Amino acid sequence: MTFELPALPYAHSALADRGMSQETLELHHDKHHQAYVTALNGFVDSNADLQGKTLEEIVALTYGDEARAGIFNQAGQHWNHIHFWNALSPNGGGIPGTLEAKLVDSFGSVDEFKSAFKTAATGQFGSGWAWLIQKADGALAVTKTPNGVNPLATGEGTALLGLDVWEHSYYVDFRNRRPDYVTNFLDKLANYEFAEANLA
Repeated sequence: MTFELPALPYAHSALADRGMSQETLELHHDKHHQAYVTALNGFVDSNADLQGKTLEEIVALTYGDEARAGIFNQAGQHWNHIHFWNALSPNGGGIPGTLEAKLVDSFGSVDEFKSAFKTAATGQFGSGWAWLIQKADGALAVTKTPNGVNPLATGEGTALLGLDVWEHSYYVDFRNRRPDYVTNFLDKLANYEFAEANLA
């Protein structure tokens, strides 16, 4: 099985008036994500036990295995970015009713959810991700992961909405202002319909 870079679900310029430039998407999707896919395919070609496995199976198989950290990094980042492109929308920011009710139930209010998410995203030292997840008991929670790690690997819960906080995801548009990037995501870019669709 050869993994491929998925097309963006919108034009490269579609998010520009909401804080994510065409240049960022061209670099992030076309260059960074493509590099993860290319490297992952190289690992699959040279490891017979990975051939024919799904991306999710490779993530699970290699997570926590120091000898295969390089493989996990590429697989994890490929999975994360497939999620991330869908977590962005030209019509982002509006929270549908079912998800809003779950957020209020789990965090007390939408504002409290956003505060918790921003704390996780800005508090992730170095490269990584912030996530809104649904735990096994159905409650929603916010978590953060380093580098290419994700909730699929850790088993913490189902990823509903993930935000890339690697510098390459925001430096063109926000320079070193990660908090502004996170706020912009939550208020203008986040595809909460996608998050709601991921609810169990």
